[in-house]
Amino acid sequence: MSSVIPSELDLDAIMAARWADPSTFPVSEYARAEQFWRERRAHDDRLLRLRCRAAELIRQWTGRESRDVGSFGLRLNLEASDLDLGIGYPVDQRDGLVAALTPHTAFKGERYTRFSTTRLVFAFEVDGVEVDLSALTEEDFAVSCRMLSEIEATMTEPEQVAHTWVKHLLRSAHRMDDYATWKLVTYARFCPEFNWVPIPEKA
Repeated sequence: MSSVIPSELDLDAIMAARWADPSTFPVSEYARAEQFWRERRAHDDRLLRLRCRAAELIRQWTGRESRDVGSFGLRLNLEASDLDLGIGYPVDQRDGLVAALTPHTAFKGERYTRFSTTRLVFAFEVDGVEVDLSALTEEDFAVSCRMLSEIEATMTEPEQVAHTWVKHLLRSAHRMDDYATWKLVTYARFCPEFNWVPIPEKA
């Protein structure tokens, strides 16, 4: 039976810094991280096709354009089994939005956002892949899109590799509170409006 090679990283120090600097990774550690990250990328074409199909369905149901608001869109995902999309909507059209989505989705509830407001969360499947759809206020959606565009334009591939690897290590170590916090560091780094309130993850 092969044993798991322990990480050389000081996860506590990385958590304290709230960023994973790939230049500080030992060479062997970065190689493992990059291999892990590229294995995730092998699923990109499939998920991109499914995301396009999901976006078309959302457009048909709501008349609104969606955006990937999850880790896949930033190439920071661990799984290849789910997608997170978002749309903006006028608050006074809430009831109409719910009515439009109810025949096609499962309503997962109203949740607080990182902007101290709330979002409506719906779920549906496309070819066995679960899609979570978050409906945010138009103002929150605009901030989210601006934040995501900034991350996409600024975050380097080595930073993506390093961030994803730390995320994987924290979850593998069952450090679920730290994992929940780590998932937010990219957004907090690039978005001054971001409200730093991590949601604990289940083990």
